[in-house]
Amino acid sequence: MGILNGNPKDEPLHYGEIYQIWIYSAKKKSTISTYQLYLSHAGDNELKRLLKNLVQQARQAAVECDELLVHNGIMPPPSLPERPLVRLEEIPAGARFSDVEIAVAVGENLAAGLLACSQITGSSIRIDVGLLFSKYYALHLLSSAAALELSKVKGWLVPPPLQIRRPEH
Repeated sequence: MGILNGNPKDEPLHYGEIYQIWIYSAKKKSTISTYQLYLSHAGDNELKRLLKNLVQQARQAAVECDELLVHNGIMPPPSLPERPLVRLEEIPAGARFSDVEIAVAVGENLAAGLLACSQITGSSIRIDVGLLFSKYYALHLLSSAAALELSKVKGWLVPPPLQIRRPEH
């Protein structure tokens, strides 16, 4: 019986898995802090609901990654302090993020998350790690679709140049 046979949770993590899980946890903790900031700046209720869902997803992912790291004897990255909610009216107009800016930043973050999850899934040799990040990929995909739909409905999406008329061959 080889070292990588049996229960995946009893198999060692390779250095790449450790690093990627650690970085993903750190990124999720940063995402929580950033999205809490965005919650104070957002004016649209649907955008706030999306942000709250994304904060909850990030919390769950950070907890799961940290548990995996601790189980394997690795110290997880530190959490950032919770940000207090402030009323939108208390933020000076020139210092506010607009709903459009928030939606674009969230879309970029979700796209980066899709790439990260795909890379981690593809490079992991432990089945449980690959499945965990496949789950995160699916959550990012669903959230990306929701964010894109919200941006379209609200008129926040600035499309790239569109090919209205196709050249005739």
